[in-house]
Amino acid sequence: MPTTLVHNWREEAQRFAPDLKVLDLNGPQRRDRFDQIADHDLILTTYALLWRDQEVLAQHDYHLLILDEAQYVKNATTKAAATIRQLRARHRLCLTGTPLENHLGELWSQFDFLFPGFLGSLKDFTKRWRTPIEKGGDTVRRDLLARRIRPFMLRRRKDEVAKELPPKTTIVRTVDLEGAQRDLYETVRAAMHEKVRAAVTAQGLARSHIIVLEALLKLRQVCCDPRLVKLEKAARVKESAKLDLLLAMLPELIDEGRRVPLFSQFTGMLALIADALEKAAIPYVILTGDTTDRVTPVQRFQQGEVPLVLISLKAGGVGLNLTAADTVIHYDPWWNPAAENQATDRAHRLGQDKPVFVYKLIAAGSIEEKIVALQKKKALLADSILSEDAAGAVKFSASDLDALFEPIPDVLPAAAARPHVRTGTQGR
Repeated sequence: MPTTLVHNWREEAQRFAPDLKVLDLNGPQRRDRFDQIADHDLILTTYALLWRDQEVLAQHDYHLLILDEAQYVKNATTKAAATIRQLRARHRLCLTGTPLENHLGELWSQFDFLFPGFLGSLKDFTKRWRTPIEKGGDTVRRDLLARRIRPFMLRRRKDEVAKELPPKTTIVRTVDLEGAQRDLYETVRAAMHEKVRAAVTAQGLARSHIIVLEALLKLRQVCCDPRLVKLEKAARVKESAKLDLLLAMLPELIDEGRRVPLFSQFTGMLALIADALEKAAIPYVILTGDTTDRVTPVQRFQQGEVPLVLISLKAGGVGLNLTAADTVIHYDPWWNPAAENQATDRAHRLGQDKPVFVYKLIAAGSIEEKIVALQKKKALLADSILSEDAAGAVKFSASDLDALFEPIPDVLPAAAARPHVRTGTQGR
């Protein structure tokens, strides 16, 4: 499991199966417990430590080898993935809410752990399945692949296993970039688009991946807060439309008694938000990859000591139980809708007895609106493979880049101008 989930597994084992003898092999003192493995029922270890402890773990035969958040081994070439494949176990099980995050190669990696050879080699799988489905829109192969893996998957949606959950409402809050921030966005967009076009022309889209990601990263940072962008011109920009929107929202939500987890991809953004909260005297706790004590901030939030917890999507998107929350804020959107949904599910999960409101903060007309559109494609790709009622394949092309780098539409004349902040509601 990821390191962040060890505490949860320990607590849940105690809650649901208190008679199990549980051994936690995490932290620097774990070596003192190696000789106790054979005396315990459940052995907890992490992907980060697995390859370091390979020699000791490989000395034992296991009845069941479970990968929690199995998407962590989507890269079969990592040390952890290689070590896992060498452990001896009668049965193997992958647990994940996101078996397919970005592309079909991730699905192959997990099945290669479960049934080596079942989907062929990675090269063969790419040629036979991934390329025709993802790039060619081959619905016949998509359906064949879905039928092939279906007998080995138990897919249970939350609405099937948690019918008693209260409703969840998603609200998109859209804010316009204005003044110097808007000018900065257009400057960065034009420069990055030219850089990407030159790279794609020179070496093709596949080999321009890093340059594309760098360009998109800068645009996303401008939308969040110009101070995230490491440019001299950005440092002079004082406007931050989305941060202003957040600081207007939070006092109202807190006055209503709302309990709020706020997620962002950028730890630097969380630091800027934290600084603004200090100045506004709004109490909070924070949880990132650098947080050594994860238990205390979660307990303070759950027990009502603070109304707000700032969480990095990577560090807190899984493994947290925040049932005291009733309002979730996503400060910035990410390509993979499953990652956002998993973060939302920290609050909308078993034990929640209140309706949950999910706010997505989006810079109007920017790359963020394009990301939300691409999220639907990602979700459709996953559903077309994992669902029994495949609804159609998804095809990604270089034309997506042109859409991503479109300029922000001109502001409408005053008589027809949209409000500064727009709110839209998507049902449950």
